[in-house]
This record gives sequence, structure tokens and C-alpha cells, in this order.
Amino acid sequence: MDPARGKKLDVGLIGFDRSHLPPLGSGLFDPRTLFANPSHALEIEIGSGKGTFLVQQAACQPETNFLGIEWTAEFWRFAADRVRRRELSNVRLLHTDATELFRFWLPDEIARVVHLYFSDPWPKTRHHKRRVIQDETLRHFHRVLAPGGELRIVTDHVDLWKWDQEHVARHDQFFEIRPFVPPASAGSGEVVGTNFERKFAREGRPFMAMTLAKRERSDRPASSL
Repeated sequence: MDPARGKKLDVGLIGFDRSHLPPLGSGLFDPRTLFANPSHALEIEIGSGKGTFLVQQAACQPETNFLGIEWTAEFWRFAADRVRRRELSNVRLLHTDATELFRFWLPDEIARVVHLYFSDPWPKTRHHKRRVIQDETLRHFHRVLAPGGELRIVTDHVDLWKWDQEHVARHDQFFEIRPFVPPASAGSGEVVGTNFERKFAREGRPFMAMTLAKRERSDRPASSL
């Protein structure tokens, strides 16, 4: 896998890896400290791939900090180099496992939005435990989101969509489901405008999307008490 096709990549001051996290159990990691303006609102993308969404949306929202989390090293380097070349000071890329980052390192109520677009569906039953949406991760997304924050989900995979819906339904005390509104950077007729979406659109695949708005725990429905 070589998205750079042999080109030398430079992550500069954009790319960070797990070595920047404190040892497990020794303290939290606040990603806002990576940015020149840490007081700006923070949005997190899980699975940034080649960085298409980050590059597009960060240019539309210069007063927002965007943290992309990517597990595949080749894509992380490619995205960080891409952001560096475009001189987008409000984007940082972190090479680590996103679910572990949310579980062990991120502080409470720091993110305005968590973006989860076209995550790996892990179609084999024995691999379902690797899917991003799990009972535990939903609890951590709720914890890390600021009051009024959103978890935004898009997929092309029907079975993964059913899985996500079932998990969300079990935790309706955490989130209210709302319609998904495309970001400002999406093109005409696009849901988000990532590389995966554009590829899948040419293949005629369907897209499913939802926005989960954080509920405050005092606002939980009576059915969940």
C-alpha cells in the first residue's frame, strides 16, 4: 500500500504518533494542545484516510481545529504531508488506534463534533468486535463530546448500518438521532465528499447517514430509566 507512489512524504509539524501520548495509565492527553490556537472548537475525524475531508472542511472552517486519527501509517503520512503542503494550520493528524485514544486518553467534553465516515465494516462475524461503534465506544463518544456535541456517521455498508442502528438504539439515553446535513465542503449531490464516497458513488452503492446529538444525562427518555 503506497498512496504516495514512492514520493517522499514529510509530516512536518502536522503529524504526530503514539509516542506523543503519555504512558498508559499515567494521565490524559488533550489534543487541543497540538494547535496554535487551542481555544478554538475541536472536531475529530476517525479514519481520515488520505485526508480529503480534513483538507476540504478545514479550509471552510478556519476558526475550528480538526484532529484526524488514522491507524494506517501510509495514509497518515500522506494526509499529514497533504495538509502541510496546503499550509492548513488548523489540522493535525495522529497515528494511533482511535477507539483506544477515546477510551484511555481523551478528557471529558473537549470535542464539538466526532466524524465517522466510511469506517471499515469488518464484515466477518469474528471481526465484528473491531467495528468502531460498540457499546463502550458510544459511552466514550458521549463523554468526550461537549454539551450539544454531535457524532456524525456515514456508511455504504448495509450490515454495518444495521449494526450501528442497533447499538445506538440501546443507548438512546446518550444520543438523539437527527437527520444528517452534508458539510459545507461537500460537492453537489454528495453526502460528505471523501475519496471513498466518490469511489463508491461510481459503483452505484447506497449511502446511509445519521447525526447523533449528545443528550445530557438528565435529559434521558423515561423508557431508559
